[in-house]
Amino acid sequence: MAVGGALTYLTQRTTQRAADRADGQRRAAARVEERRAEQIRTVLEFIRCALEAEGVAHARPPRWEVGDDWYVTARPAMDGLRIAEKSIELLCAPGLHTPTTAYARALNQAVWQERDEGNLAERLEPVKAEFLALARRSLT
Repeated sequence: MAVGGALTYLTQRTTQRAADRADGQRRAAARVEERRAEQIRTVLEFIRCALEAEGVAHARPPRWEVGDDWYVTARPAMDGLRIAEKSIELLCAPGLHTPTTAYARALNQAVWQERDEGNLAERLEPVKAEFLALARRSLT
């Protein structure tokens, strides 16, 4: 009787340990998937803000003043871009930080600085392409 009880105890204990390990692995996999989904949302939000900032840059009048209609649109767009940039730094792979900052700075310059000769899209495309390539790589 004692041997049977001991075998039952060992079987139950082994089964419980295996179930606990499997549950721990499921929870770890769920955390990894949640983290990945959060990173995807963060990258998508940065892309949305970057496209909004690009639109503001294209709409930039030759002369503007604080408080005019263009500025009232530009300021929140650029604030959103800055917040999205910092979110990437907090939540995404370190290799994505530098291209994100470079793209955000290029957009910031395009919005607030005097326009140089040349096409705005041509100036933004290299940093945008680098960001998108590294974002894609970091999420796979």
